[in-house]
Amino acid sequence: MSAGTKTPTDPAGRRVLSAALFASAPAEVLDFLLPLWAGSTLEAGASVVGALIAFEAVLSLIVRPLAGELADRFDQRRVAAAGAGLYALSFAGYALADSLPVAFAAAGLGGAGGALFWVALRAWTGQEARDGDGTAAYGKLLSAEGQGAFVGYLVAFSLLERTGYPALFWLGAAACVLAAALLLRGPGRRPAARSGADAPGADAPGADAPGAGGVFRRGAAERRLLPLMVVSAVTAAAEAGLWMLLLLRLQGDLGLSPNEIAMVFAPGFVVFVLLPEHTHHLTDRLGRTPTMIASFAAGALFAAGLAVVSTPLAIAVFWTVAAACFAAQIPVEQATVAAASGGRIGRGMGLYETARLAGVVAGPLVMGVLYEELGWVAACAAAAATSAVGAVVVPFAVRVLRLPREENNAATQSVHMKEDGEDMDTSKPEPAQPSAEPALGPKEHARKERRDWYIHTVAFALGQLVLWALDSSWLVWQITDGSVPDDQRGPLVWLGRIWLTIWVIDTIWSWSYTIWPREKKAKS
Repeated sequence: MSAGTKTPTDPAGRRVLSAALFASAPAEVLDFLLPLWAGSTLEAGASVVGALIAFEAVLSLIVRPLAGELADRFDQRRVAAAGAGLYALSFAGYALADSLPVAFAAAGLGGAGGALFWVALRAWTGQEARDGDGTAAYGKLLSAEGQGAFVGYLVAFSLLERTGYPALFWLGAAACVLAAALLLRGPGRRPAARSGADAPGADAPGADAPGAGGVFRRGAAERRLLPLMVVSAVTAAAEAGLWMLLLLRLQGDLGLSPNEIAMVFAPGFVVFVLLPEHTHHLTDRLGRTPTMIASFAAGALFAAGLAVVSTPLAIAVFWTVAAACFAAQIPVEQATVAAASGGRIGRGMGLYETARLAGVVAGPLVMGVLYEELGWVAACAAAAATSAVGAVVVPFAVRVLRLPREENNAATQSVHMKEDGEDMDTSKPEPAQPSAEPALGPKEHARKERRDWYIHTVAFALGQLVLWALDSSWLVWQITDGSVPDDQRGPLVWLGRIWLTIWVIDTIWSWSYTIWPREKKAKS
């Protein structure tokens, strides 16, 4: 790894991941609570609630390209901090809202804040993760987002009935202020000088191909990214639409309660939270294109399987497999966009975020009409066909980017330069970069795993203490009464049981290195 490069494991990177966790917690919960709050507090009808959600989404779409430009011109962490600040104002607006105009103003602030925050944060991740480590870095960021969503739902389910919506919104505002403070810590800096449209010689012949430094003519990066953006938008539309229909089917056709629906999706959600920061090992071996093909193929099988299965257990299994593939697909997509952005990572991420959000906005509408006209099987077939087309088209979409040839070791993709600035002879295979993380001996690795387990156990104990205070600890009920009373069963009890299972697995795995010492291989 090049000197001076920051990754999500250094202090700046840890602050970025923490900011992502704190901001994603209230943002994810808001997507779930906004219709309920608007309907109960403002007495808004379905059309008004839909307009409120659409206003936030459309404004976020409009601001995303601008967010990309700002991320390329200014310190990306400062841009993300501004987005977190708008997020905080949005939640404060919801807490104070007593009329629809105030609610729409809060929605607008949230849409703009989300665009600035996530585009800038992903641009920073791509800028700082070099030498082929982008997929791992984006995996850590996605995992932090998932952890934030988990914490957010846990807090929301715990406090909503006790405190009401305003207190929950104020807590979300505080979390976003904390995210902004984390991003503002440390010295600010401008993004690295970009080589694209503003670089001397950008109009020279061949400047539209990514060479050393990834130089592109003005607009060339966008043109090359267009096929991948189309694939991302169309598949995101199918996924979002199918997700909405699946929720309606579980509630309507299968008659499941919200808690039972949550249990269907729980295994997949846990997989989606835990896997992203580890899937880069698979991507490093297979390459970006096979990883994305496998993910889209799994999405097609998931959609097709939903057309023929109807039991909650079968749906949970299908969804867990699909979630594992999504955990690999999204980081490699983001890393590919960053690598192909020609030094304008902010602009590339702005386009990518815009494409996916456009798909998420349009997907439920299109799939809803298809479902009403042709039925459930036709909707599943359409989603499966869309994912299958994505699997077929994505090799072309990646090939037109003209990125360096994929190697098993992603670090060999970088073009090395001589100390005097002249290009080296690239006709010979390039040596692998030095390991970004040195190998640990058996004893050192066992010691590290024990330290991590101590931290996890303290967090688990504190979480169980909170659940016990709320009369929602499955573990305490099992120890004291042998079972959980029917009137105490709920999502918090269920989440506590899942957490206990994860802690037991983590305990076995962590202490296995003490019982059976083995070294930790270096990451390249």
